[in-house]
Order: sequence, then structure tokens, then C-alpha cells
Amino acid sequence: MASSLFNGAVNLTLIRQRTSNGLGFVGSDFHGKCLPRMAVFPYGGNSRVKTLSPRCSVSSSRPASQPRFIQHKQEAFWFYRFLSIVYDHVINPGHWTEDMRDEALEPADLSDRNMTVVDVGGGTGFTTLGIVKHVDAKNVTILDQSPHQLAKAKEKEPLKECKIVEGDAEDLLFPTDYADRYVSAGSIEYWPDPQRGIREAYRVLKIGGKACVIGPVYPTYWLSRFFSDLWMLFPKEEEYIEWFEKAGFKDVQLKRIGPKWYRGVRRHGLIMGCSVTGVKKSSGDSPLLLGPKVEDVSKPVNPLVFLVRLILGAMAGTYYVLVPIYMWLKDQIVPKGRPI
Repeated sequence: MASSLFNGAVNLTLIRQRTSNGLGFVGSDFHGKCLPRMAVFPYGGNSRVKTLSPRCSVSSSRPASQPRFIQHKQEAFWFYRFLSIVYDHVINPGHWTEDMRDEALEPADLSDRNMTVVDVGGGTGFTTLGIVKHVDAKNVTILDQSPHQLAKAKEKEPLKECKIVEGDAEDLLFPTDYADRYVSAGSIEYWPDPQRGIREAYRVLKIGGKACVIGPVYPTYWLSRFFSDLWMLFPKEEEYIEWFEKAGFKDVQLKRIGPKWYRGVRRHGLIMGCSVTGVKKSSGDSPLLLGPKVEDVSKPVNPLVFLVRLILGAMAGTYYVLVPIYMWLKDQIVPKGRPI
């Protein structure tokens, strides 16, 4: 399979291959690869190079009118009120394993135990456990809007010295030029305005500091796409890159991750499918100017609308609990070397 790497901060590598199940991403070779502005598309014995669009329209990729029932902070708050009880034991084994976590954190370059690190949307501290392998816990802050998730983090012995605070990813309480590293895993899908959250990542970092956002990728299979649109935000890979660039980051790169038993398949989307990094190029605030927040959690919510969104979103989320089980079974049945 051909591979190409082009120079530049965001020239990343994407290779697709036609499979028996339609266009998909196949083979474990894709783990650790990056997505570019240029791509090689092999068909049969021939290859052709296609220039990908340098811009990505968020509205055209997923219309604003498309319902997403848990992409709201209050619904997510109550969703995790109950999910926090079993999160580490039910969600992580299927979507966010220790191997995936360590692979996703590698581009963050956690190279000094004295670094100041913020883990935004840190939840139960599963990702933080990977961070404190490389950075002293006393230098790490876990921030999340869910006190129920944070309560689980407080119970973990390696995280006892971490600072644990409640907060909003789109309006961080940290001062400008504060941290050496910004990490956020499995949180962006709940942000009403991802661009605002990534802009905040830029602001709180010191010059030369690195942000690492780990999150889902958009599915291409029709049924998975339907449920992902109902549930929450599944960005396209191009969108991550655009959000980072607009916020002011340089050297933006995207690394693909996924459970080993998926064999690189991405057509169903992945709740933890990529690790995106960027470097803050100048001190101070982000050069990007934004208007008011998309969602104000202080405003009252219609109880009926809240309940409907929560229930429908949870039902759609159940589909994504079943997908990794389905993929694991296919991995056991389909001979190695063949696409699944």
C-alpha cells in the first residue's frame, strides 16, 4: 500500500482502499498515520493523487439543523450522573483501552515530570492515569463539568496529588500562558462549540506548549452515521485540523487510533478515533475572535425537551456500546489478513 508524506504543518497522510464492504479504512497499518492535504488513492494496480480541500465547512459536513440529543451540557451532566457508576468498566474496555490511551498520548510529548499539564474533560481520570506515568501528579489538574465523574478520579490512588476542579472546557478557569501541555480526551464531542474549546486550549498554553485533543471520528456507514448524528458530535478529521489552525496552532498533526480488533476499520466511526496535536506559536490569547457562547447553561430548559433529548441520545449511545462487541466478534470469525 502506497504512502506519502508532504512537508508542512498540516500535510498529513490519508490512504484509502476499496473493500468488499464499501469504502473503508483497512489494516492496522493506519494506526499512527496522519491525514494530509494531499492523498494517494490506490485502485487496483493504479494510484492517483488527489488534492484535498484546504478548508472544511463545519455546517456543510453536518447541518446545524441535524438533531444531536446529547450534544448539550445539561443532558451530558445527567447522562454521566448515571454512566459514571460503570464508565471505567463498560465504556473504556470497548472504546478507550490502556494501549489506545498510551498511543494517543505519545504525540503530546510528555517529556518532563515537572511539566504543568491540564486534563480538560478528564472525567474519571482514566486518561490522567496515562499522563501521570510521565508527569508528577502534583503538576496535573483534572477539570470536568461532572462532579460524579470527578468523584471517581479522586478515588484513584495515583491521582491523589492531582488538582481536581469542576469547570467548563469552553471557558477555562486557568490564566493565559499557564500550562506546558493541554490534554482533552473524550470531551470534544459534548462541546456545543468545538472551535471555542480549542481556542481556549491555545490561550491557556505557554508559548511552545502543545495541545492534544483526543476524540471521535465521523462514520461513513449509513446506520452508524444515523446514530452518531442523533447522539453527539462526531467531527470529520479535516474539521479537527481546521479548528486547530484557526485557533492559531502550528505544526498541526492528526494521528489515528482505534481498538486493535477493529483492524483499522473506521466506517462505523470511533468514539476515540484520533489524537490531534498543535503547538502554540506565540504567547497571549488566540488570534481568533468569537462571539457569544452557543449554549448558556444558566438558562432554564424545558423539562420535556430535556427528557426527550436525554432518552433519545442515550438510546443512540447504546448503539455505540454494541458496535465494538460486533467488531470484536467479526475479528474472531474473519481470518486474519482479510478485511472486516
